[in-house]
Amino acid sequence: MPALMIQGTGSNVGKSLLVAGLCRALLRRGLSVAPFKPQNMSNNAAVTADGGEIGRAQALQALAAGLAPVVDMNPVLLKPEAETGAQIIVQGRRLATLRARDYAALKPSLMPRVLESFERLKARHDLVIVEGAGSPAEVNLRAGDIANMGFARTANVPVVLAGDIDRGGVIAQMVGTQAVLDPADAAMVQGFIINKFRGDPRLFDDGYALIAARTGWRGFGVLPYFPGAARLPAEDAQDLYRPRARGGALRIACLALPRVANFDDLDPLAAEPGVELVMVRPGQPVPGDAALVILPGSKSTRGDLAALLEQGWDIDLRAHVRRGGAVLGLCGGYQMLGRVIRDPEGLEGPPGEVEGLGLLEVETEMRPQKRLGLVQAVHEASGEVFSGYEIHIGESTGPARARPFARIGGQGEGAVSPDGLVMGSYLHGLFAADGFRAGFLRALGGQASGLNYAAGVEDALDALAAHMEAHMDISALLALAA
Repeated sequence: MPALMIQGTGSNVGKSLLVAGLCRALLRRGLSVAPFKPQNMSNNAAVTADGGEIGRAQALQALAAGLAPVVDMNPVLLKPEAETGAQIIVQGRRLATLRARDYAALKPSLMPRVLESFERLKARHDLVIVEGAGSPAEVNLRAGDIANMGFARTANVPVVLAGDIDRGGVIAQMVGTQAVLDPADAAMVQGFIINKFRGDPRLFDDGYALIAARTGWRGFGVLPYFPGAARLPAEDAQDLYRPRARGGALRIACLALPRVANFDDLDPLAAEPGVELVMVRPGQPVPGDAALVILPGSKSTRGDLAALLEQGWDIDLRAHVRRGGAVLGLCGGYQMLGRVIRDPEGLEGPPGEVEGLGLLEVETEMRPQKRLGLVQAVHEASGEVFSGYEIHIGESTGPARARPFARIGGQGEGAVSPDGLVMGSYLHGLFAADGFRAGFLRALGGQASGLNYAAGVEDALDALAAHMEAHMDISALLALAA
């Protein structure tokens, strides 16, 4: 069965969005299409229908393709826990936590698992759209590669290279990539796409022709910048820092922790017209006028707690609560709100324990068994039903659990302080539920907008597909895949 691979001249050139748009465009043409990314590196993960975890971008691409996400769509996921090491997820399950050098030695042995997942997808669908990682021009990483040309050549999948003109130097991106590739790798590239053009695309006609002449590659189009991307869940944590100022709106602040995870929890709040979401960066105080402060998920709870304390945000949080402000800790953020965090086996760093913020009467112990699952929950305070997912290690116990944040199958989940101001939950994705989000914002003094978040994402995917159909030769890409 046919397949096509989108690689990029660098990170964040728009590969994930291009694959999502292609999936939706081809679905609209009546094809059964599936996304696939051999290796992803992200702390923004999604729980799949088959009980594993994959990169959040692949879950969005699955939605674009009209599919439930499954682990085969992203067989290798790297979740950084420190500057030099990451948790290795293989076909949805944690394999190990390794330093970069150790992973480099392991990586070639993962190719059979990658190909196994790829073949299963090919057997079920008319077409598989593959996304590369980073850039094939990182030739220092070529040995044992499973993410870019190593995969393309092994699986014999044609490649189209995407470049980002918005960051400048796109001609050098394209020509330079070809120049550094091994000739056999370069031969896999069948064409190129220019992404994120601002202004009149005809102004780039000469540059487009120059790239084609210098490389011998066919151009498949110049894609103008797509503003609707802001309505889609972001993969890169840097996208959290997009300006979101809205005068007179309910202000919600989120601490920008160094190892923030599952930050797409915030996307539905950012989409609310009556909410101003403020990311509090290092060196900045927590805004005194925030109605709510969120401690987000973390890939290294003790490490991010240390960073929080170093910034003095613990002092700001206590002052915020004294003023009657609300605090919500999600997953790792929930663990930080408790009294103690124990990690006897060193699952997230050296073995040991640290004091938490002490704003909730719970204690957490890290355990090697990861909790993964899709859930239906009922918010204890409002009775609103919402869907979410769990993806964490560690168990929290203590007196505050007698005041749960939510209930799952009648069992209490999370914890709330006696005055109701400090809340903690292990559940992700809760704000995507429109009824829950509306009630939660009303309780903070905000106003419900009636926003249908899921419909907005679907509309944005349809608009992206139409945008790509208008500016790219989708039929030629499809013919290339065949």
